[in-house]
Amino acid sequence: MVAGSFLLPSLPSTDRPTDRRSPAEAARRSALHGQPADRDDTQQPEPNRSATTAAAMRRKSRILLCFAVLWVLGIAYYFYSGTAMSRKDDWGSSDLSVRNRAHSADDKAHNPETLPPGKVRWQDFDQDLYVGATVVRPGQDPYARNKFNQVESDKLRMDRAVPDTRHDHCRHKQWRSDLPASSVVITFHNEARSALLRTVVSVLKKSPSHLVKEIILVDDYSDNSEDGALLGKIEKVRVLRNDRREGLMRSRVRGADAATAPVLTFLDSHCECNDNWLEPLLERVAEDKTRVVSPIIDVINMDNFQYVGASADLKGGFDWNLVFKWDYMTLEQRRARQGNPIAPIKTPMIAGGLFVMDKEYFEQLGKYDMMMDVWGGENLEISFRVWQCGGSLEIIPCSRVGHVFRKQHPYTFPGGSGTVFARNTRRAAEVWMDEYKNFYYAAVPSARNVPYGNIQSRLEMKKRLACKPFKWYLENVYPELRVPDHQDIAFGALQQGGNCLDTLGHFADGVVGIYECHNAGGNQVALPRRHLQEWALTKDKSVKHMDLCLTVVDRTASSLIRLQGCRENDSRQKWEQIESNAKLRHVGSNLCLDSRSARMGGLTVEVCSPSLNQQWKFTLNLQS
Repeated sequence: MVAGSFLLPSLPSTDRPTDRRSPAEAARRSALHGQPADRDDTQQPEPNRSATTAAAMRRKSRILLCFAVLWVLGIAYYFYSGTAMSRKDDWGSSDLSVRNRAHSADDKAHNPETLPPGKVRWQDFDQDLYVGATVVRPGQDPYARNKFNQVESDKLRMDRAVPDTRHDHCRHKQWRSDLPASSVVITFHNEARSALLRTVVSVLKKSPSHLVKEIILVDDYSDNSEDGALLGKIEKVRVLRNDRREGLMRSRVRGADAATAPVLTFLDSHCECNDNWLEPLLERVAEDKTRVVSPIIDVINMDNFQYVGASADLKGGFDWNLVFKWDYMTLEQRRARQGNPIAPIKTPMIAGGLFVMDKEYFEQLGKYDMMMDVWGGENLEISFRVWQCGGSLEIIPCSRVGHVFRKQHPYTFPGGSGTVFARNTRRAAEVWMDEYKNFYYAAVPSARNVPYGNIQSRLEMKKRLACKPFKWYLENVYPELRVPDHQDIAFGALQQGGNCLDTLGHFADGVVGIYECHNAGGNQVALPRRHLQEWALTKDKSVKHMDLCLTVVDRTASSLIRLQGCRENDSRQKWEQIESNAKLRHVGSNLCLDSRSARMGGLTVEVCSPSLNQQWKFTLNLQS
C-alpha cells in the first residue's frame, strides 16, 4: 500500500529534520571538512550576515512545515484506508447474514439458548448413561429381551453412519422448498434403549429441521417408564405413556390425535433413517393428500446390525392366508420403469410399520380399527381401506429407512399371538373382502372359530365413504393375486414344512423340485419365486401350474415327475388327496409324490409311506 510504504519510521518528523542540517551542525561540519557551512548556488555576496542567517532559517522552517504536512496527510490516508476495508468487511458479513437468515433461523432451534427449559440437543444427550442402565450382563442371553442381539445394538453410537442405498438419480434430485412439516409418531413397548434412541436421533439428524415439527413417542405401558421419559429431554421429543397396554393401533391413534403438524409420519421403534428420507415422502403427499406413501425398507440385520440395502423391485402383497409378503414386480413392470427407475411404485399393500399420510385424510378415512388388539392385520386393513375408498398406496424409491426384522415377537399377546392375529385379520376380512373372504377361511380354517367382535361401525364407515367392492381391488390393484377357479378344489402353494413345490423355472418336459417357500421371510430380502410355486388341484384331478400339469411318465417307483401340457383324460396326470388331504397319490400307479430325491434330480413317485417326504399341504383347500 502506498501510504504504508511512505510512512516508515525513517521518515522526517517535525522536530528532527534529516534533509537539512541545523546552522550549528553545518558550522561544525564546515570546520571538519573545510567546506562552507552553506553554499548559495547563485554565489551572490552576502550584504548582511544576520539577515542572511534569518533568511536561511525561514527557508528551513518552510521545508520542515512541508514535511510535517505530508506526514500528517500520510497518517490520515493510512487510517482512512484501514477503516474503509473494515467497513467493507462488515458490509460483506452483513450481506452474508441476510442471505443465510432463513437457514440460520432453523439452526437457532439447535442452539441451547433457544431450547425450552430442560431440553437438550440430541448431540448433547448422554447416550452412555441412558443405554448403560439396561445393558446385557455377562452370562445373559443377548436375544432374550428383544429377540435381536442387544449386545450388538448397544455397541453402536446413536448417530452411526449408514450406507446411502439410494439410486444415483436420487442424490441429485431437488425437492420442493414449500413442503409441509410432519409429526413423527413412534410407538414402543419394552424396546431396547439403544434401538429406540437411534430411531429418534436418525430422524433428527437426517431430516431438515423445519420439516420435523415434533417426535411423539407413545410408550405402550413399558415395564420401565424411564425408557421413554428420559428421551423426553431431547429437542422436539414429546412422550405420552399409556396407563395400560393398548397395542399398536390404539397407541398410534393416540399419537396422531396429539400431533400438531399437517402430515403424520409413522415409524417403528427400531429404525434408522437414511439421507433425505423425508422430503420425497412429503412431496408426494403434498401433491395429493389421498396418497399414503412408504419408503423402501432396508434391512438391519438382527444379529450383527449390519445395514443392507433392499431391492427396489419389490412391492407389498399377500396370499389368501392374508399374511403380508414381498412380491417382485413383473417383467413388464420392471421394463416400464427403466426410463425412470426412481418413479413411485404403486403397491397393493404396505408393510404397515413405516408410512406417511396427511393427518386430515387419516381422520377422514377412519384412522385405525380401534377394536384390533396389540399387533397384526392393521396393515391389511388400512391397505384395503385406502385403495377401496379412493386413495392410493405408493413405495417411494428415493426414500430409504432401515428396519430391524425379527423372526419372532419379543412381547406377549393376551390370549396368544395366533388368536390375536386371527381376530384382527378376520375383522379386516369381514369388513373389506366381501365374498372373497371365503378363500381366507379356506386357507385358515381355524379362523372361523375366533370371535372378531362388533364391526357395525366399520361397515357404516365403508358405506359412508362409498368404498369400492373387493372385486374392484383384485381387478385393478392386485391382478397378480390369482383367484381360485371354480374348478379348483385346492389351490396355492403346495407346502412341505418350510419348502414348497417349485417349477425351478422349468417348462414343458422339465422336472420339478422344492424350494424355500416365497413367503417364508418378512423382510425385503425376497426371492422372485411367487409365480413358480402356485398350483391348483382341479375337480378333474389334475395338479396344474398355469397350462402345465404334473405328469408321471414312467409308472414305477422312483421315476421322475415332469411338467407337461395338460391333457384331458390323460391318466398319467391324475392325482388325488388322501389321508386328510396330507398326501398326493397318483391314481394310475398308486404311488405317492415324494421329495427324497429332490436334491439329486427332482421329485419322484414312491411307494406310499408315513415318511415326511410325502407330506404335502395346499395353502387353500376348498373342499367342504
